[in-house]
Amino acid sequence: MAVYRNTFSESVNSDSLTISSDVDPALVEEVRTGLQKTPKSLSSMFFYDAEGSRLFAEIMHSPDYYLTRSEYEILDTQKADILRKFTPDNRPFELVELGAGDGLKTKILLGYFDLQKVDFTYAPVDISVDALDDLVIDVRKQWPGLQLNPRHDDYFSALEHLSTETDSRKVVLFLGSNIGNFTPEEAINFYQQLYNRLQPGDLILTGFDLQKHPAVIHAAYNDRQGLTRAFNLNLLRRINRELEADFDLSAFDHYETYNPENGEARSYLVSQKAQTVAIKALDMSVSFCYGEIIHTEISRKFNRIQIEQLAQQTGFSMTGWFTDCKGYFADVVFER
Repeated sequence: MAVYRNTFSESVNSDSLTISSDVDPALVEEVRTGLQKTPKSLSSMFFYDAEGSRLFAEIMHSPDYYLTRSEYEILDTQKADILRKFTPDNRPFELVELGAGDGLKTKILLGYFDLQKVDFTYAPVDISVDALDDLVIDVRKQWPGLQLNPRHDDYFSALEHLSTETDSRKVVLFLGSNIGNFTPEEAINFYQQLYNRLQPGDLILTGFDLQKHPAVIHAAYNDRQGLTRAFNLNLLRRINRELEADFDLSAFDHYETYNPENGEARSYLVSQKAQTVAIKALDMSVSFCYGEIIHTEISRKFNRIQIEQLAQQTGFSMTGWFTDCKGYFADVVFER
């Protein structure tokens, strides 16, 4: 998961309401519209305030949450093979990471590529200027000679700008199973957009969480320590703080379900009683029935056939397949 936040540059007035300048405008719109839908929904992109980010860091170290460990293992144990995929002709390339965040797993590759004296430039892309600045400082400290080209931008604008600035081959990283948060239609559109901004021979390395025993997936999103429950409920705490709402967190519960037929893990917040919540900053109230849900996240799991079909539907060829020792996760290379 990754965080992409924009903030108001000034206070926003809407229908005579004044909303603080430090509130994400996308959160305002999401709460305003999402809680009036049937069923109610809130996007998982708003999980990541400071407390949400702290909780997710704990989740990544949870015994039940295999995803981060599995991808870390792939990058660590197969970095030499991955490099050979990236440099079959030893040409220089630009390593473009979409939603770089803290670059935790990518630093495995950066360190190895630097040790091997690979001719490449690292171009981390993130819409959070703070996250990007912290990453750049850390990378420069660890590898002073590494060529850096950071981009504070959205994915597609960054790729367009990079394409006009240099004709170097692009190797795009989209790690962490973020593609699982997309609907099938959104995933196809995403790769078509990437295809249109890349050149023949350019590559994409994407992390895919694979379908496996349903109990393993269920436990990852319903861990025994209750971290995922706290992470999900923290979204309501954020709305309370930023939009002056009065959600009673004890009156909501976390519920997760996994459907092995379609590979979808879904997370919900469930109202434990009939209640009405006031959201002062939006001058709105929201009524809940007992048992009513707020859908907060979808995380799709894939099989190899589905991944091959995604490549074919969007014009790519699947040219690399790397999995962890348990076959839980795959980092897959698509070539333009």
